[in-house]
Formats: sequence, structure tokens, C-alpha cells
Amino acid sequence: ENGIAKAAKKADRIAAEGAVYIAAEGNEAVIVEINAETDFVARNETFQNLVKRIASHILATKPADVEALNNSELDGETVSAIMNNAVATIGEKLNIRRFKVETKTDNDAFGQYMHMGGRIGVLTVVEGTTDETIAKDVAMHAAALNPKYVSREEVDQAELDHEREVLRQQALNEGKPEKIVDKMVEGRIRKYLEEICIVDQPFVKDSDQTVQQYLESKKASIRSFVRYELGEGIEKREENFADEVLG
Repeated sequence: ENGIAKAAKKADRIAAEGAVYIAAEGNEAVIVEINAETDFVARNETFQNLVKRIASHILATKPADVEALNNSELDGETVSAIMNNAVATIGEKLNIRRFKVETKTDNDAFGQYMHMGGRIGVLTVVEGTTDETIAKDVAMHAAALNPKYVSREEVDQAELDHEREVLRQQALNEGKPEKIVDKMVEGRIRKYLEEICIVDQPFVKDSDQTVQQYLESKKASIRSFVRYELGEGIEKREENFADEVLG
């Protein structure tokens, strides 16, 4: 009751800190983001243990989504109740924001990379090799260059059409003759795809080759990656301490 009451009081607070965490067991791995209000709490051992406990539970039960996870039972109580009790203990709003479970075969490798103690986490699945170092290098690359897709085949046609139209208008506004605009646009679209697709990006550890070329040299290929950046997309409240002091 106490936990629920305290959680309700903190419900409208903004939780954009916390941790991204990755756990792997055999051929299954999970990446999860759990938010708190302050970086101070993110470094707290109680919070870190909670994150690890939730990650292990996700791997064991594979809930469909966050709602199913919150309603699932862990050691005799719902995850939702566990989170509310943690709010009461820790004293901040806490929130399980998102997670993704990945699977592989015995012939593949998971790449796990955590940047700045869990501010960015990347989980990759690399096929054709069991060398985790290769998979981790690709995860580190994704953390640094923030690709959106594995390859061009994944890029939504509507997104490409929109980008093409924007580039076309830019070229026309620059006063370029219409007959060369289409050629320019296609060149810029190629560059755009190189920027957003991981296989086409210059490899962060050796920019003379692309990520695809690096993997091919290891007889490997990337199947998927998940990159979580802590608090991305969460509207953070602007606080102006000078105004508060003067007020």
C-alpha cells in the first residue's frame, strides 16, 4: 500500500536517467532500459541489483511487452509491485521503459557494448562466427555512429521517398538545372543510405573499410542490432536554478 501511494505521488515526475543493461545466457540475450530521476540513483547498488533482477526475469519468461512484464510474477509478487516497493525504498520515480530479447544459434555471437556505465547500450547478433570480440567491435561501432538500419533493404520506401523529395527541393532551391537535379539527388540518396545503414558506414576502428567489409574479412555478417540511448526521446524538464534563486 505504502509503495503504491508513494509511486502515485511521483507519477508525474520525469524519469530520464537510470541505466541501459544487457544480460546474456546461452543463445538468448536481453537489452533493457530502466529509468530513474537522477544519475545519483542510477549508481545506487539497490537500483543496479533491481535492474539485473528484472533483466534475468525477462530472459526467463520472455514477456511480450512492458505491460506483460509488469503484470508477470517474480518471486511471488508482480513486477509492478516490486517496482512500486523500489520507489518507496529509493525515493524516486522508477520506470521500466523498454526491452528487446534476441536469440542466436551456436554458430553466432552476441556483441555487448556498454558506454559510459550504461548511458548507451548496444546488443548485436553476428552470424558466421562465435568470436564475441568481432560482435562487440560492431556493437561499439553502433554506439559511436548511431545507425538506424542494418542495410538498405530495411529502409522504409516512404522514408526514402520523403528524403528524395527534400533533397530534390534543396537542389532546385540552390538553382541547379532540372536536368541534373535527379542525378544529384540519387548521389545524395546513396550518401544518405551510407550514413544510416550500419553495413555501409566506415568502420569506426578502421575507416578504410566499411562494417560489411570488416565482417566479410572475418567470414561473418550482422543480422541485427539494438541500440538504446538512456532517456532518448523523453521530454526533459528545463530547470533554471538561477531563476529559482532570484525568485
